[in-house]
Amino acid sequence: MTKFIGTGVALITPFKADLSIDFDALERLVEHNIENGTEYLVISGTTGESVTITAEEKKEITKFIIKVNNGRLPLVLGIGGNNTKTVVDEIKTTDLSGIDGILSVSPYYSKPTQEGLYQHFKAIAEATSKPIILYNVPGRTSKNMEPETTLRLAKDFDNIVAVKEAGNNVHQYLELLRTKPDDFLIISGDDDLALGVALAGGSGVISVIGQALPKEFSEMIRLGIAGKAKEAYKLHFDLMPITGLIFSENNPSGVKAVLEALNISKPHVRLPLVEATDGLKKKITEALKVLGKS
Repeated sequence: MTKFIGTGVALITPFKADLSIDFDALERLVEHNIENGTEYLVISGTTGESVTITAEEKKEITKFIIKVNNGRLPLVLGIGGNNTKTVVDEIKTTDLSGIDGILSVSPYYSKPTQEGLYQHFKAIAEATSKPIILYNVPGRTSKNMEPETTLRLAKDFDNIVAVKEAGNNVHQYLELLRTKPDDFLIISGDDDLALGVALAGGSGVISVIGQALPKEFSEMIRLGIAGKAKEAYKLHFDLMPITGLIFSENNPSGVKAVLEALNISKPHVRLPLVEATDGLKKKITEALKVLGKS
């Protein structure tokens, strides 16, 4: 699964002022990433405000990105939830012909046991032949998928090829890296920890800030995977302020403020999220100036 090594980006969904989808901005965002070194694109993840996107809008967004991308980068589609049957049905009824992999979030709110998590992903793995990237994000789901469960799934199902680990837990990353099968990918879902994970043997990142600053972020990750720590950390230190800022209120409002400052898209988000405050926008503009971006 070399297509999922390096920097993937969890694309936002740009909105117009009336909160309809801004397809012109979405095209600019996709081209911005293709032209500046991103390795693959992730559609309809949490950063894409997937919980407030309708099923019809999701189809339109996916179809549009497939068309704009035109086979240039691998595409991953988010299909997940806490109703296993609904997730399986969506996988079976979605045209996945232009999609290279599925990102499936661990069930949220329900707080299943580790066996429940295993059975949930077992059902998903058996519903498709597409590669599956597990997504563990306990800060949003309220339930951590333990390394033993992740690795049990990795060993039992050939099409479960990776985990996007986003628990901001260094020990858990290291435990996964220590015990994983050779061909199983550990992908960071934490922008601030991504370089350390890459240097420790991880396969890269699915990033939020990477879509705004793909040239710098993807180069940092490539250097990390290559073991070039000194060069990679120079970029990491440069990017630290802006990376911290975008998560200081909520995601994706922070990165949408960055993309507004870069003239790629507008800052609009759908409720219950609200736009970044003027104070945060000012800090983001200042941080971009330091990076020579505005």
